[in-house]
Amino acid sequence: MTVTIIGIDCSVSPKRTGLALGVFERGRARIEQVILGETRDSIIRTIAQWMERRPNPLIAIDAPLGWPTALARVLPAHQAGAPVDAEANRMFRRLTDRVTRRETGKLPLDVGADRIARTARAALELLQDLRQRTGLEIPLAWKPGPPDNASAIEVYPAATLKVYGITNARYKRKREVEVRRKMLEPLRELMDLPDDERRMLQSSDPLDAVVCVLAGADFLRGDVIEPTDLDVARKEGWIWVRSPGRLFEL
Repeated sequence: MTVTIIGIDCSVSPKRTGLALGVFERGRARIEQVILGETRDSIIRTIAQWMERRPNPLIAIDAPLGWPTALARVLPAHQAGAPVDAEANRMFRRLTDRVTRRETGKLPLDVGADRIARTARAALELLQDLRQRTGLEIPLAWKPGPPDNASAIEVYPAATLKVYGITNARYKRKREVEVRRKMLEPLRELMDLPDDERRMLQSSDPLDAVVCVLAGADFLRGDVIEPTDLDVARKEGWIWVRSPGRLFEL
């Protein structure tokens, strides 16, 4: 089984969007290309070209792909100045956010109350642009394992790094090149990385895209935390991250 995994560290700014092309075969991921975005059109064009290489690619996106059901329920009837009939964490956090925090210790940003909502919108727009460019439906995948068609999943690199025990404090800072260099050492044990490290050292965005590929490999192996309520997950989205309690042979 060979599956293309496309990791996308999504951002509102194309120049802060990291992309990684990976190949999953014999239970292990291999990174073939890592780039930092330039323009929106170039990003869509690059991903579409990658998708043409092999059938049924898996797109692993670092961005929320849905909003809390409580937020959708409360806001339509709300009037300015009136109280809000919903507990804050239920209104602004999704089920997957709460489960991810409980299982991994990492709390995703609140898509209902943070600037990450703009990134979520950008990610959904990117998916739609890809559908139009490729002519493929690209649905969200809900069953771990090899995909039957081109599909996408939501991932969260910070949680994936935490579960694998990879120290990543301060790596988001542009000047922290050595922190990112040290992160590559354990990542090389988990997946095959290119010899040219420049893109991954340049900024956290391409590096996060590589971790998105790792999370996609966990999904293909079936080594992930599955939704506790599939109906809610289909409405709000679900973060696919490796279960801390499971181990696999590398």
